[in-house]
Amino acid sequence: MKLTYEILPAGQAEQCKELCNELMTYQKSMAVIKPELFDTMSFETRMLPSIESALHNHLVAVKDNGKMIGYVYSNISPKAAYSNDFATFFDLDSVSGDLVGCLSQFYIKDGYRQYGIGSKLFEMSLKWLSHFREAEDLFIFVSNGNENALNFYQRKGFVATHDILDGFITVLRNKN
Repeated sequence: MKLTYEILPAGQAEQCKELCNELMTYQKSMAVIKPELFDTMSFETRMLPSIESALHNHLVAVKDNGKMIGYVYSNISPKAAYSNDFATFFDLDSVSGDLVGCLSQFYIKDGYRQYGIGSKLFEMSLKWLSHFREAEDLFIFVSNGNENALNFYQRKGFVATHDILDGFITVLRNKN
């Protein structure tokens, strides 16, 4: 393996399209609650709208010999962006400021997991998020059935606070 980590400008998010769609397929395959909700989720309906509504975006791609094998996408957004027609992701009054940080998407191709790539991407994301002091509250949303991801984030210090959409998503945050 010859791994490289590259910070991509939001305008180059298209490089992650295939992996983003693979993430949606993976999440659907793991889901035991409402897997059909993933049928309409794709790069165009998840990542692009998130990038457009965020105030700040951070996209890190990891490549093996130039081939995309994973990415993490994080953003800083107004907390109001997390209450929409799809769901209200957390109690807006529980957030101390007007902005929140979110580790929004995280995916590593099968065969590349367990090599520390996830920990490195996670650390890069949190380091970037920590630069925004006005966004004290950080969130991660884990789809049901993805116990490996849930356990990973909990080992990294995030706490599961509640479920939304009848258990479809578990909400984790950096503090109670």
